[in-house]
Amino acid sequence: MENNQFNHRVPINRLTENNTELHKEQNIMNENEITSEIIKCSIEVHKSLGPGLLESAYKECLFYELQKSGLTVEKEKPLPLIYKEVKLECGYRADLFVNNQIIVEIKSVDTLNDIHLAQVLTYLKLVNKRIGLLINFNVLKLKDGIKRIANGY
Repeated sequence: MENNQFNHRVPINRLTENNTELHKEQNIMNENEITSEIIKCSIEVHKSLGPGLLESAYKECLFYELQKSGLTVEKEKPLPLIYKEVKLECGYRADLFVNNQIIVEIKSVDTLNDIHLAQVLTYLKLVNKRIGLLINFNVLKLKDGIKRIANGY
């Protein structure tokens, strides 16, 4: 006699969806899952607001969308500078820090410059994290305003 309870198959995409939801609930998403969710939320904000607003408006709206999606988000995360064993409070702040893993720096400028990339890379080094997103909302298509930056430690 065959036992049918062991023959029930779940489609692989359903398993992946369940694992992603479980990981999100347990706050153990990997960097790619987190950045994917951040980009999805950023696109939602850009669709709603369009280009041309102040950086602060995009930051507040993205903060809201990320929290709504179940991610843990810190706004204006202080980044202390440690110089020769001395902790200096220099006022550096990451716009958003997501799931204690990803730095998100938001801009609303005509063009992203090397200095913007350097800023995110420096922030990553200060908090000893690997991945950051630089998002410029002042573009017609948001995909043209997103840069993923990796810190090689």
